Amino acid sequence: MSTRSGDLDPGLLWYLARTEGFDAKRFNEMVNFESGLLGVSETSSDMRDLLDRETQDIRASEAVALFCYQVKKWIGAFAAALGGLDTLVFAGGIGEKAAVVRARICEGLEFLGIELEEKRNAANAGVISTDAGRVAVRVIHTDEEWMIAQTVCDVLGLTIKKGHDYKNEKSV
Repeated sequence: MSTRSGDLDPGLLWYLARTEGFDAKRFNEMVNFESGLLGVSETSSDMRDLLDRETQDIRASEAVALFCYQVKKWIGAFAAALGGLDTLVFAGGIGEKAAVVRARICEGLEFLGIELEEKRNAANAGVISTDAGRVAVRVIHTDEEWMIAQTVCDVLGLTIKKGHDYKNEKSV
């Protein structure tokens, strides 16, 4: 993630409390706002910035590599738990727009049936796998803000129309 940590040893809070004087508030700040890509790179939480600087900045390079490794690890774990894969979906900002990151993640996963078609991947096509690959690899656009608004409205019992400009009270 951009600023949040991944897996943590449960003893970390106690260790940081003893060695660094962390309290719960400081620990929360660190794991939610100072970790992830930002914590590893020490410069940015934005994958675009890190990719631009990875050849000159070892920390940026390490952040990108660790991100790709972790995603690959989770794909392997889920594939094992599911007994294989039919489809792999990339979504969200990085998944939708960072072809180089998708390629690095999928590199070495051919044994699962994942094969990327380089030109499709570079074009951010909807399907980026080869026609011969056993696993369909897709890039799907997400609208996280819309989903959050829709969920809030569902909870509150309100109706919301997609495409309505609520700021200016007109349909778009």
